[in-house]
Amino acid sequence: MSTISNDGQMRDAIDAMDTGQQRILAARFVEHVLPLTKDERVQRVLQIAGNEESGDEQLLAAYKAAKAAALEAHARCGSDGEWNDQTGYFVARAAEAAVAPQVMSHGKSVAWQTALSCRMARTAQVTDSNDDAHDSESEAQYRILNEFLTR
Repeated sequence: MSTISNDGQMRDAIDAMDTGQQRILAARFVEHVLPLTKDERVQRVLQIAGNEESGDEQLLAAYKAAKAAALEAHARCGSDGEWNDQTGYFVARAAEAAVAPQVMSHGKSVAWQTALSCRMARTAQVTDSNDDAHDSESEAQYRILNEFLTR
């Protein structure tokens, strides 16, 4: 198996996974950006997303919790556009995507949607800190995916 090193390869690898595998991978993506939020609901959502044995009811409850966290974080963003508040919003959106019911994904990949929100969270964090590491989240996701595929 070749090493994933770009988005095209990443999408192909994700598309080859079933929804359960994607959800577990998505949880790992969110774990990487979890320090960017203080919302404890997101941590609880990840415990459900990362558990292969989580049932539909647990996933639906986790989805509702993540959606509530995202809505609250979005309300805090306000018109001032505080980047720090936006990091929490995007982390919550990533968690929401990770546990979204199949019908809510509109045919889109759970893991890919989660990855994009994680990247937005990192971009917001980097913008707030004037750091120049905006590609670091993509690289981290390639590493996480490679580790996931070799487990």
